[in-house]
Amino acid sequence: MPRAHHPRRGSMQYWPRKRARRIYPRIKTWPKLDSAKLPAFLGYKAGMTHILLRDSRPTSNTKNQTISIPVTVIECPPLKISSIRFYKNTVDGLKLISEFFNQKTNKELLRKIKPSKKQNESKEFDILHAVIYSQPSLTGIGRKKPELFEINIPGKTNEEKVNFAKSLFEKDIKISEVFKEFQLVDVHAVSKGKGFQGPIKRFGVKTLSHKSEKTKRGVGCVGPWHPHKSNYRVPHAGQMGYHTRTEYNKLVTKISNDISKINPKSGFVRYGLIKSDYLLLKGSVPGSVKRPIIITEPARANKRSNQLQITYISQDSKQ
Repeated sequence: MPRAHHPRRGSMQYWPRKRARRIYPRIKTWPKLDSAKLPAFLGYKAGMTHILLRDSRPTSNTKNQTISIPVTVIECPPLKISSIRFYKNTVDGLKLISEFFNQKTNKELLRKIKPSKKQNESKEFDILHAVIYSQPSLTGIGRKKPELFEINIPGKTNEEKVNFAKSLFEKDIKISEVFKEFQLVDVHAVSKGKGFQGPIKRFGVKTLSHKSEKTKRGVGCVGPWHPHKSNYRVPHAGQMGYHTRTEYNKLVTKISNDISKINPKSGFVRYGLIKSDYLLLKGSVPGSVKRPIIITEPARANKRSNQLQITYISQDSKQ
């Protein structure tokens, strides 16, 4: 009889599989850009649909043919800036040295922060971050309290960074001012939460025989007697889902504010109707409906984006 081969089914790509601290991700690494601009935007996942377009890839088997592509619909209401933060590189990491507040802030945002009336602006800094907050009240998700997150401001000089950040104080930031159609972006989101699960569902290990001594829905051996410890690679029960994940090089197929061309008659399932600007991304996106998703400039763009000719956007009900 040949030797039984049962490879591991659980991926070790992400470890440890710990629960995210909040419902929207924190970004620690930003792409390097030459000009001063906002490299990120926040939106709310509404659902999925499909589009028909003409395939313009020169080496594709379906060249010049009409193909169907699944897309994710993300509602992107305008963002506003709350303050700018000046950081200094030290031996202990980044250190906040001063902060310049925008005195015209949202009333709902004042529940989270208390802006200081003293404006402290520093000229000697290494990194400049803009504190951005969303406006979920402009959507139909039924939430008023905004999400607050930091965005790195790139630029060649410190003066260019500060002048660009201050120019955003008096206006709303729209998705069309940050990204363009048919470009590649990175998507940062928190995946769906599954709770505390066992090794069968969490890692897909094989169920043991009904004659097993201790358990059936578990692993047969967690490790040797000596040394008397178990390896971290052994599948154990624990948190499943609700992890911070990043998907690279997602294609932006459409950016628009014409809600009549995207809303189904009965609205999106468990979301409702879209009321502001929206974005269509090729493929799926981590997270559940109504979850905040942060879209950034590509950190490692390795593909060329093509101009697409969209001929049809499905508005059929998904219920």
